[in-house]
Amino acid sequence: MMSQEKNDEITLVGADQPAGQLLRHYWMPAALAVELDGPRPVAPVRLMGEDLVLFRREDNTLGLMSRFCPHRGVDLCYGRLEGGGIRCSFHGWHFDQTGQCTEQPAEPDGSRMHERIKISSYPAVEKNGVIWTYMGPGEPPAFPALDCFRAPDTHVFAFKGLWECNWLQALEIGIDPAHASFLHRFLQDEDPADGYGKQFRDKAAQSDMPMTKVLRDFDNPELKVEETDYGLRIIALRDLGNGQRHVRVTNQVFPCAITIPMSNEMTITQWHVPVDDTHCYWYSMFTSFGAPVDKEKMREQRLKEHRLPDYAPLRNKSNEYGYDPEEQKTLTYTGMGLDINVHDQWAVESMGSVQDRTREHLASSDAAIVRYRRMLRAAIKSVKLGEGELPLVIDEATAKDIQGPISIDAIGPTEEWESVWTDRDAGRRASCSWDAALS
Repeated sequence: MMSQEKNDEITLVGADQPAGQLLRHYWMPAALAVELDGPRPVAPVRLMGEDLVLFRREDNTLGLMSRFCPHRGVDLCYGRLEGGGIRCSFHGWHFDQTGQCTEQPAEPDGSRMHERIKISSYPAVEKNGVIWTYMGPGEPPAFPALDCFRAPDTHVFAFKGLWECNWLQALEIGIDPAHASFLHRFLQDEDPADGYGKQFRDKAAQSDMPMTKVLRDFDNPELKVEETDYGLRIIALRDLGNGQRHVRVTNQVFPCAITIPMSNEMTITQWHVPVDDTHCYWYSMFTSFGAPVDKEKMREQRLKEHRLPDYAPLRNKSNEYGYDPEEQKTLTYTGMGLDINVHDQWAVESMGSVQDRTREHLASSDAAIVRYRRMLRAAIKSVKLGEGELPLVIDEATAKDIQGPISIDAIGPTEEWESVWTDRDAGRRASCSWDAALS
């Protein structure tokens, strides 16, 4: 349990809040690149409590600035794209990509009032289907050489989904390996051959055992948590009782991402991005070490569960997440369908919009959550005091050495588990069509 003051410290994301100040030292996903497709490349963005307008300029560079005109507050998302910026449709005030007002055509000739008017703006860059922004002080850090950034566009698919809860509880479910044996338990096993694009549908590596059976039959993993240069490595060991162990390696990438295996050839790197204190988006980058990603199929699968344009899930608290008591008896542990994102969504939203940690009782299975919160508080303290290094706030030279991270399922002899997962990953990378080698 913790005090309300401590809970607020690690959850609230306003620019004047401790966690909000820390998160602003990192690049954050702002939108999917496909949100700017079409005849008018403009999209609204709400990020860490700020309302912004994102747009693609004529030269294909990006602009991101305050959504509301400083004249009388109208919405610049409906402005005109002109001259590398946006012109307000109300009185014609024009703003360039830096947020500087360059013209006020309704003002008297010779007026220089526009020179004193500038709205907030932030840098924006595109990487493998996701548009990123930096909303913090000084120069932004370099992007680490994660697999999802190193892989070619053909081998990465990006998607997102809206959850009605605080970002921290959304992240913490991703660093809790024990929950998968219960929340994502399937009472029947599907044919792994039909599982493309779906998590926990493949066979466990180097075996014929479906992952659904591994999780269902071996629900008490031994957990090991290690600090790394990118955050945390989390290893879940399941003794199969036949002289072999299943090893599942997942990661927390500081400050708000996870990297986990989806199948034998794909990993998921997923950021949990605050919209505001009580809503967040998960942004997933699916990276393939095998064939190019079938992006059309992956997007079609996920659009069956989400609406546009806000990417809100169709199953939600208003319809009880599709809960079916008969299904709960025979097919899934939750009775909420086969999409594990819905299971996670129910779990984190049912905690309340901001989880009340004054009432929680952490257990040994929460080892990674405990370690992560210590890292989070230490980083918040560093920002407050203005001293010490922050995890993953790095320069270009350092960024090149932060690779991977390895995220994999593997099975091997019980006594050789420490080499089984690294050997399995090395083989996968060696046969990869893009340069996935770890230096």
